[in-house]
Amino acid sequence: MKPSISKYIRAISLILLLGLSFSLSAQEYTIVKAQGGYLKGIKEGPAWIFKGVPYAETPTGELRFLPPVAKKGWTDTLNCTSFGPVATQYNGNTKQVKGNEDCLSLNIYTPELNTEAKLPVLVWVHGGSMTAGSGSGQNGHAFADKDSVVTITINYRLGVFGFLYLGDIDPKYRSSGNNGLQDLMLSLSWIKDNIAAFGGDPSRVTVIGESAGAKLVSTLLLNNKAKDLYHQLILESGAVQCVRDSATAKSIRKRLLKELKLKRPEELLTLSAEQLITAQNTICKGAQGTNYFGPVADGQVINENIYDYIKQNTDQSKRFLIGTNKAESRMFMDMDKRLQNPSRKALKDWFGTNGRWVWKNFKANQKQLGTDSAAKTVLTQYMYTMHSYRLADTLATVNNHIWMYRFDYSKDGKGASHAAELPYVWLDPYAKNANMNYDLASLMHDYWVDFIRDRPISNWPNYLPQQKSIKVFDRNTTLETPRAVFNDPKHPAACLVLR
Repeated sequence: MKPSISKYIRAISLILLLGLSFSLSAQEYTIVKAQGGYLKGIKEGPAWIFKGVPYAETPTGELRFLPPVAKKGWTDTLNCTSFGPVATQYNGNTKQVKGNEDCLSLNIYTPELNTEAKLPVLVWVHGGSMTAGSGSGQNGHAFADKDSVVTITINYRLGVFGFLYLGDIDPKYRSSGNNGLQDLMLSLSWIKDNIAAFGGDPSRVTVIGESAGAKLVSTLLLNNKAKDLYHQLILESGAVQCVRDSATAKSIRKRLLKELKLKRPEELLTLSAEQLITAQNTICKGAQGTNYFGPVADGQVINENIYDYIKQNTDQSKRFLIGTNKAESRMFMDMDKRLQNPSRKALKDWFGTNGRWVWKNFKANQKQLGTDSAAKTVLTQYMYTMHSYRLADTLATVNNHIWMYRFDYSKDGKGASHAAELPYVWLDPYAKNANMNYDLASLMHDYWVDFIRDRPISNWPNYLPQQKSIKVFDRNTTLETPRAVFNDPKHPAACLVLR
């Protein structure tokens, strides 16, 4: 090699090395003191991010299937620059179990580390049938970067680890069916105690969830210990229909035991995560298992008469934004083709003994609407709409700070399916979507920001018993005031009942 060429290559290599060194040194880090110790975060764009922050001790060993225990203090600075493990769950793509039982962590996105900033706080609780998903699945930059909202996403225990009822085998497991709810409550307690150090105001906490996340968030209304942990709730496509009675919870457990060829529930305690989650996936049988796992009316964490409890215990200062999508069931009809012309058997698989009410309503509408439209309409009503409005109507008897919406927009004009509103609410500043109506997304996101920041909400009246105003988000956003909303008085509070 000629000397001149060799020198040239060495020079280029040095320039590249210096460039890499500059890039690495340019990355900004910070350290914040929380109550348990120091946390190291990283700068991403205009926001500081702290990922995988533990709010509880690892729920394994003696703590397995028990309520979460607050994280003890630590000596060394925790490196919070990468997401923690997701909760143990089944990966439908790989057909394997993924995640870790050591999953109780949260992620903080904050535009400001000044303890005097007192910014509003948004806490995201992910969906996924309470058997899948993780906090890292939603981008906290959506509210932190431009809206000056401290945004937090959390992990909680899923499936058998979060909601398996074991209260009848040993008193120490009496609240095991609500471990996931107790995880959420402990994460909110951690946030209340620590968020000021990250620029947040502990008195301005909004908890938001969609689908299973909204269902879990709604159950904060059912435990008095949760009332001081939040100021506002946003419930997108989900309410207290997730609360199972203990008999239903035991029936699901019985199916699990049968799949594992076991006789006594005590035998479940020592099985591996892979054994438990694989069996769980089998008994859920795909989309029809959407309601198989969730909180339990155990008399310990949640009482049985949930709507009476809400009437008697709801703080009148709380604020609620609640809504559904026009055609929620479209997604589930695509996932389970039987629902396109549902049989009694298919409806029993989805709703248990409640399937009879769905079947009766479907047959009554089939002649007038046709099979497909009747199925879409009736399934949407019984899966989501009825339950969200039951909750809103109950809250409205004691609280006048309720805003109701319906998300209708779909590019094909067939009505918004389940979860279709999420990219509109979480208007990701770094993602582009050719199918998005960005004018509608900007409008909708701004409404959510106004609610989170506790601002006056223009052109959107409260939902009141005498004036049921509903904001309808579509190509043309309008207000509706129906005389009544769908309700089947014979249908119980729970979406799924098994006997």
